[in-house]
Amino acid sequence: MDPVSSPQSLSVKRAEVEFHKFASLGEPERALGVYAEENERRGALIRKHLGFIGELSPFLEIGANAGHTSYLLANEFGASGFALDISADALRNGIALQDIWGYPRAPVRIAGDAARLPFRDGSLRAVFAYQMLSQFMDIESIVLEVKRVLAPGGVFVFSDEPLKRLLSLRLYRCPYPEQMKPWERALHRWGVLGYLVRDVIGAGQEESFGIRQNHTMRLDDWHRLVTKHFAAHEYEMFVPERGWAEAVVKRAAVRLDPYRSVWRAAKLLGGTLSAFCRKEGVSAPTPWPERFEELLRCPDCGGAIARDANETLRCARCSYQASDEGGVYNLLPSADRRELYPGRRGDIIDFAQPGHEAALGEGWHEVEGVYGNKYRWMGARSVARLERVAPGPQRLRLRGFVPHAPAGIKVAVNGAPLTEKALDRPGLFVLEADLPEAAGYLLEISATPVWRAPGDGRDLTVNVSMIRLAPKE
Repeated sequence: MDPVSSPQSLSVKRAEVEFHKFASLGEPERALGVYAEENERRGALIRKHLGFIGELSPFLEIGANAGHTSYLLANEFGASGFALDISADALRNGIALQDIWGYPRAPVRIAGDAARLPFRDGSLRAVFAYQMLSQFMDIESIVLEVKRVLAPGGVFVFSDEPLKRLLSLRLYRCPYPEQMKPWERALHRWGVLGYLVRDVIGAGQEESFGIRQNHTMRLDDWHRLVTKHFAAHEYEMFVPERGWAEAVVKRAAVRLDPYRSVWRAAKLLGGTLSAFCRKEGVSAPTPWPERFEELLRCPDCGGAIARDANETLRCARCSYQASDEGGVYNLLPSADRRELYPGRRGDIIDFAQPGHEAALGEGWHEVEGVYGNKYRWMGARSVARLERVAPGPQRLRLRGFVPHAPAGIKVAVNGAPLTEKALDRPGLFVLEADLPEAAGYLLEISATPVWRAPGDGRDLTVNVSMIRLAPKE
């Protein structure tokens, strides 16, 4: 792969780092419930197809988020391997799962790019990917990278990938159920909403955060991709059956299918695909090495990786190195690592990081939240200051949450209005705007409406978790 090319822009990578950090365990009770449910479903599918998959070690899960499925593989299947995500913070937050679930074993946690995996050719027996291929516009490039690191006869398991449905008017994008309006919830309950929305329900919310998603793949498109690159495969499809409107079509499609399968129903109604894909070649034992770094390669030059007495990974060919940072090794390419993990800088106010309060003026309440989801409530008006660090045109990015809608937020910079945004639904929001040339920026943020929680005397509007400058792409 061309070392300077990538199927994701830097702004999308930045959005994913932010999103996974805040979402991984930002709401612990909710996240743990979701992770447990996903692991139950994923574990059942792995057991069902274990005869096809074969040996699981060494495994790699890409797009692992907090790594909950990697913990499942390491503990309930006894496998050894790696959890990789572009967000080092999400992986660090996920370490809490080991204590909460009482797991004795943990995967090796690596921050890395699925488009440039820091693993040697043919080094892995199994690669897992859940709900992540559709975050790349060029899905085939990720498949090719997976093939590169798989040993002959190795298996690629991807799951929960969306299928584009034929029966939809594609009128608009609809949020997740918790943010739906009453009429949308009713249509969703009856199974009608899917016939109206443009793509997967909830996709608009993640796209508004800056995460681009690829919902162009129909079932036939996924099948062509799998058969082009793998010697054998097995599929599982989940086709929605929400309410009478989808149940009637699904049952009719299954009856009309010559094999009584859900293949035709998946084309009409969409759903999700799980695929188990074997690479060509004769499978041979790929033992877990005494030192895990023997399976790695430098993300910059492709050289061999060694681990020194201080647990730092070092490239034998170039100057690349990565230390153990709270149980996670950051093996992103150097250019991405510098931009995505800049540390404390004057152009970033991350409310999850200590010392951020030095950049804040009046109007902010105390820090709240857990893990990566740290935030501050603001009243009607708050002030913050950002210093310019990087050259070139800059763009403001402000991330927050609005509990009541409709609401509005305005931002002025250095005394002049910059941008405003009307919010018609509660939930996460991102506000972005191009900034004028200046050495520094005094931000005045105002929001409406002002409200008070029962038993809380504070004036509240929205809460904010990050304010930063980003290069304009």
